[in-house]
Amino acid sequence: MENTVLKEKLWILNESCNGAAAHSIAKIARKLCIHPIIAKLLYNRGYTDESSARTFVRMESEMLCNPFQMKDMVRGIERIQKAIERKEKIVVYGDYDVDGVTSVCTLYLYLKSKGAIIDYHIPNRVGEGYGVSKPAIDQIKEDGASLIITVDTGITANAEVEYARELGIDFVITDHHECHSELPHAVAVINPHRPDCQYPFKELAGVGVVFKLISAYEERIFRKNRREAAFKIFSEYADLVAIGTIADVMPIKSENRIIVSYGLKMIENTERPGLVALIEAASAKEGQRNDRRRKRTKITSGFVGYTLAPRINAAGRIKSAEIAVEMFLANNLDKAREISEELCQANKERQNEENNIMKEAYELLEKVNLDDSPVIVLDADNWHHGVIGIVSSRLTEKYSKPSILVSFEGNEGDTPSSEDIGKGSGRSIKGLNLVDALCYCSDHLVKFGGHELAAGLSVKRSELDSFRRKINEYARQNLKKEDMIPTLEADCEISFSDINIHLAEQLQQLEPYGVGNPIPAFITRDLWVNEISSVSDGKHTKLVLSDGKSSVTAMFFSNSPDSLGIYVGDKIDIMFNLDINEWLGRKNVQLIIKDIKAVSGVLVTENTSKARYDEIIHGASFDINENVLPTRDDFAAVYKYVLASTRSGVDTFTHRELAINVSKSAENVNIGYIKLKVIIRVLQELNLMGIDEYEEEKYRFSIHYSQKTNLDKSNILRKLKNQLKRA
Repeated sequence: MENTVLKEKLWILNESCNGAAAHSIAKIARKLCIHPIIAKLLYNRGYTDESSARTFVRMESEMLCNPFQMKDMVRGIERIQKAIERKEKIVVYGDYDVDGVTSVCTLYLYLKSKGAIIDYHIPNRVGEGYGVSKPAIDQIKEDGASLIITVDTGITANAEVEYARELGIDFVITDHHECHSELPHAVAVINPHRPDCQYPFKELAGVGVVFKLISAYEERIFRKNRREAAFKIFSEYADLVAIGTIADVMPIKSENRIIVSYGLKMIENTERPGLVALIEAASAKEGQRNDRRRKRTKITSGFVGYTLAPRINAAGRIKSAEIAVEMFLANNLDKAREISEELCQANKERQNEENNIMKEAYELLEKVNLDDSPVIVLDADNWHHGVIGIVSSRLTEKYSKPSILVSFEGNEGDTPSSEDIGKGSGRSIKGLNLVDALCYCSDHLVKFGGHELAAGLSVKRSELDSFRRKINEYARQNLKKEDMIPTLEADCEISFSDINIHLAEQLQQLEPYGVGNPIPAFITRDLWVNEISSVSDGKHTKLVLSDGKSSVTAMFFSNSPDSLGIYVGDKIDIMFNLDINEWLGRKNVQLIIKDIKAVSGVLVTENTSKARYDEIIHGASFDINENVLPTRDDFAAVYKYVLASTRSGVDTFTHRELAINVSKSAENVNIGYIKLKVIIRVLQELNLMGIDEYEEEKYRFSIHYSQKTNLDKSNILRKLKNQLKRA
């Protein structure tokens, strides 16, 4: 059960309309020879002159920053070179998410190709938890390693780095998480978020930092020029770097745009056995796993983010992330296929676990006053640590509030103890930096770390209530009510005539899409709904929309026709993405709807009609032109339509749906809001139909097969006739 009614989404239009903007947009379109709407999109996204727009569209290599601008880069390279020369054993220490897995694989493969004696370690999410641990360092020492290189982790490992130094083990830390305390005393700490780091692009993924490290190593140690070194690394590892960047939801702009663009092309034609196997397994339908002749899958950032990444992540969430590393390192396709099937199975287990936790979370929310809780904090003893982050993300998306889920899973003993450690995962919204919020609550936490919008933490059971109060206190001071209104952002408003295959094809110049460069969203207003039909047993809706001259097909995924509250004949505004549907060699433009709103005038008219009906039913006089009193033909039209519908199995209608459909089904009949209200009340009064109003203005009908009834017997009609103003 959910305990709140979600608010209508607020549409935000991110376009500049002044004269200077129009002049710049026209110039960009002319100089780059692109569609004016493409130029407007670029301008609205911050590329406001010819130079920046050209650099973005053409992805020029100047967008690649100098890796040596990153603090400690030279120190890190020199320590790694020394280890290789001296035959020291190196361990790459990573995180258990997709970014961590791809970071480990990239650095491991590169250093191994340079002759390093190398191994890797990824902590088990349940046994070891997040980050560097002393037991892991003990094991690494026992295995004979003297250098640990962290990837996508380590920036908060101050005590662990000191402990390792006492054992004679050096650390080179590469990370991209925010720094919220004194830096560890490692040989090198390579992180663009260091306060003293001058690197201009701060939004690299962990694997992006690894990419800069090995590009710098290639440039310095093997004396290559910057561009040559970078593109050599691209040619070998761009696929892994792109997967980690997309999965970690990094902005697809600047360097990340080049990384992802090259990476997607590399994945499209990959010969890496692990990727071949994973794409096969993820793309296959049930019962088709062994069909190797399928059409090659189109690789997009969406396919990576929503299809490949969850399967890679499932290893660390349900089993061990080292399984995913083994798949990417596999040289044998059969072995890689075996592991990829294991990852797909783990992903199914993850989905089942996620649904169970989601159900329990809703039950807990029944006891929470959400109006007084700007941050949702829920806990349980049996939630899987690897899945709570996904559920937190779903709650934040649903309620437009930051959320944190804490699980005390894995504590020793059957009886809960105040000393039990719970591991939490949180997601936030614009307006509340989650790491800053956790810093404010640090007195109540064992440890924490992460990004502005996603973070992890550990907390004692005895401190959980205090932590809950403290973080909500912080949110009340820093979050405004408007921050928690669900919003959808559109790039620009276009006319119906702009929606064509030419624009849809030109939009491909802006790919790859992702955070910071989302799929362009448009608004178009005043469209007629010509057709509405259900797809996949009502899971999705297909619409045909028109401006009165031409029409276009639109898909509204994950929304059934019944949930939309719109009907054929309605006029609507839509927010949508422009897509190309290819079928049997033919291409047609198609809209992917993000949200629908009934035209505001329709809603105003309906609300006015409701108010007027209330006045009339309580005795107010009315004019003949107000279309209040129904004729016998009006009654017959409603009766016949409902009779035909119930015989075909449809017995439930909303008030507006019934008014529209009856008026369409009968000639010379105009059933407005007030008149239909009167008809329904009279039918109930005379018992001509069974009518159950089970929700406000939602009716369920049953037919009574009785003799004809004299409508003049209706007290309601007699009363209304007396209220009618005489000419």
